Amino acid sequence: MSQILPPLPNGSVVTVGSFDGVHLGHQAVLREIGRRAVAAGRPSVLVTFEPHPLEVVNPHAAPQVLTTGPERREILAQTDLEYAVFLRFDRGLAELSPTGFVREILVGRCQMKELVIGHDHGFGRGRTGDVETLRQLGASDGFAVDVIGPVETGGHPISSTQIRRAVAGGDLRSAALLLGRPYHLSGRIVRGVGRGKTMGVPTANVGAVPGRKLLPPDGVYAAWVEWRGGRYGAMMNQGTRPTFSEHLRLMEVHLFDFSGDLYDEWVKVEWIERLRDVKRFGSPAELKNQLQVDREQALAVLAASESDARRVSHG
Repeated sequence: MSQILPPLPNGSVVTVGSFDGVHLGHQAVLREIGRRAVAAGRPSVLVTFEPHPLEVVNPHAAPQVLTTGPERREILAQTDLEYAVFLRFDRGLAELSPTGFVREILVGRCQMKELVIGHDHGFGRGRTGDVETLRQLGASDGFAVDVIGPVETGGHPISSTQIRRAVAGGDLRSAALLLGRPYHLSGRIVRGVGRGKTMGVPTANVGAVPGRKLLPPDGVYAAWVEWRGGRYGAMMNQGTRPTFSEHLRLMEVHLFDFSGDLYDEWVKVEWIERLRDVKRFGSPAELKNQLQVDREQALAVLAASESDARRVSHG
């Protein structure tokens, strides 16, 4: 049996799960395995899956995801986690029994000596494995098991499902509070038709969005755009361009106080607040006037979000 990780003389401290969103509850688990790893002189390891398990075992029930694979990798790279193992979830993995999954994957291939899991964790074929199963296996196979209680807000455990509801309903503020950061999309800038530039509002067009990525409702948004260490405020049109009878769904961002070429750049776009619906205007001039109103509103929203962020960081 091949190991996923290099030889680890002291074994590893592992957590396992989908970790879609890497929200505040997930972050609490990652901090705990990091604390235990330091105390035991072992590396911390996250075992996660790609695609989401439900896409394989029950596609009709599979949710749209908060984070694509590259986005999860990007977020995890900013934590103190030492290893992130992305397992290809397929029928073979889905059919592993709870005992088989633990012994073959976690112990056999990840050299696990400690396992830390969330309070609602289920695993193995049909999610039939639970905390009691793990504790029995730990006693027989020589690894410790600990369960982390939920991180709550408003008396309810934070969950990816709760965040999906907020994003789908356009409640970006609630989603950001539960995630610990603004909801975002990563993608590459592609060439558009250049109409925004002729109107004095040049836009950068984000390329094809993965079909499984959950988007908030179409509309005009205040946003932040990051790439290569730079960060600019922006307003974003997500949807069609009915004023020009164009029905292709686009994500186009106008960066404030920026002049340059972003074509082929990989960027991160953070939704901050929805400003209005996408609507048809009577003429390009009428649209241009509305865009000026949108600009002022977006600048005010972004200034307020920066002020809120500073209060949190100094609180």
